[in-house]
Amino acid sequence: MIVLNNTSFSYRKNRPVLSDLSLELQSGTVCGLLGRNGVGKSTMLYLMAGLLKPTTGSITCNGFNPFKRDVAFLNDIFIVPEEFKLPSLPLAEYLKINSVFYPRFSHDTFARLMDIFGMPMDINVGRLSMGQKKKVFLSFAMACNTSILLLDEPTNGLDISSKRAFRMAVSAVMDDAKTIVISTHQVYDVEQILDHVIIADTNRILLNTSIMEVASRLRFSFTYDKARMEKAIFSMPIPGGYSIVETVDNPLDETDVNLEALFEMTHQLPETVTKILSPDTIK
Repeated sequence: MIVLNNTSFSYRKNRPVLSDLSLELQSGTVCGLLGRNGVGKSTMLYLMAGLLKPTTGSITCNGFNPFKRDVAFLNDIFIVPEEFKLPSLPLAEYLKINSVFYPRFSHDTFARLMDIFGMPMDINVGRLSMGQKKKVFLSFAMACNTSILLLDEPTNGLDISSKRAFRMAVSAVMDDAKTIVISTHQVYDVEQILDHVIIADTNRILLNTSIMEVASRLRFSFTYDKARMEKAIFSMPIPGGYSIVETVDNPLDETDVNLEALFEMTHQLPETVTKILSPDTIK
């Protein structure tokens, strides 16, 4: 479980990036962390990983204070930042040096994930393209089998087939003991694998709820019928027509959640979202 309790953080005095944020994420969750540039998504991940210390408030991850850097905590969390470097080493040597820090690292899982990504095992990790390095690093991160996995823009630099492989990889390793948090702008890359969504704005959380809750109350669809568009509770123009959001009157009318439409609706009509979704889903 990840808990932020009135958490604030500033890189500069009197210029908070995060201010009095509170949220809770249960285990067994693949959570999408969405927000515009500069709202502090990466900062939240770094705080969860213990790479930054809250200015005020607190964070606990599975009962640990991340910034104390307890060995038991470090063995059980992995963060993949948006930008990283890998050493110029044969893959076997890289695994030998780094896997020992993660007690549940699985070489079989790593080999399976590398196969999903279409990557060979007889490679030097420092001589790969950026996209290839990301596939290796993501495979390593997931094979560590940590209970908390933090991914910052994991699909940046991946081609179309590799993005599909990423979704397959997440699905392959996810279980009820894990919490995976994915910070991304590429909503179409991840919306099929998320079961929870957090939408952040400057110094506040606009939405913190399950995908199931959203799907049970909001219906997402496409129309070129202007009359239907005007009756919808939210609409936005897209090529060929309109992406619209309506309330669900019949459970059989449930649709997949369109994260782009949900994101825009939450920013433009936050009070409407609050009224429609259960009150305890809004922080």
